[in-house]
Amino acid sequence: MIPRELFRKIRHVEIRTKGLVENVFGGEYHSAFRGRGIEFSEVRPYQIGDDVRSIDWNVSARMSEPYIKLFEEEREQTLLLMVDISGSEDFGSGGTTKREVAAEICAVLGFSAIRNNDKVGLLLFSDEIERFVPPKKGRRHVLRIIRDLYVHEAASQGTNLRAALDHAHHMLNRRAIVILVSDFLDAGYDKALRTLAQKHDVVAIRLLDPREEALPKVGLLSLTDSETGRPVLVDTSSKAARNAFSARAADREAAVQSALKRARVDTVTVRTDADYVVPLVAFFKRRNKVR
Repeated sequence: MIPRELFRKIRHVEIRTKGLVENVFGGEYHSAFRGRGIEFSEVRPYQIGDDVRSIDWNVSARMSEPYIKLFEEEREQTLLLMVDISGSEDFGSGGTTKREVAAEICAVLGFSAIRNNDKVGLLLFSDEIERFVPPKKGRRHVLRIIRDLYVHEAASQGTNLRAALDHAHHMLNRRAIVILVSDFLDAGYDKALRTLAQKHDVVAIRLLDPREEALPKVGLLSLTDSETGRPVLVDTSSKAARNAFSARAADREAAVQSALKRARVDTVTVRTDADYVVPLVAFFKRRNKVR
């Protein structure tokens, strides 16, 4: 039984994201994620203005008049939402956690997918595979996915991107759209990401929080590593401590950017202190411009 407060939250997410799909993302999604190819649909009599290269000469000979072949995009695809639910995803310095942002983004993409008759699946992971929801169509299925994004309690707090990527690679038999939603606070996943991207259309959605990039000057600050549980006491009044923290964040940022670039995957960066709609719209416009 879903608690009433959570039910209201899921209903709110559904209303908000469906509005975005209808007004912003529906058509953009269709253009950005094209079908697997073109397949034959039917033949019809030739009309003035038709491309003569489309004439079906065999049918035309039998019917004693010109007929052309019609083709349509092989549209149906599979969208797999791979979502990191490790301990660091429950962090958010501005009242909204990275996991909550991930849930809304997945809702937008899920509703966009079913609007285009695609199947949607979900893979939740930490340093192990936490949950897998097989791809299906329909509004009720997407609502189930949204519910799981909110209610599933991770069995582990760690992160293992490589294991999750390897699992997806071996599980997906046909080419799919893979949306990888994570803060990428991990290492050693480069090869697995490249391997998955060679076979599938992979998009990395990075979740960032401003407090992971710089510390405020507030004196002694007690911090806890959300994935290891290890407490750390930091003197934020020390400029050297703040600079060291920012330097580590910059090094981590450079490593993530390098890994994603080498894997040749499209990347969307979303911050917990800003609306995710703007970077998502920018991503769709970039992708549609080059297609």
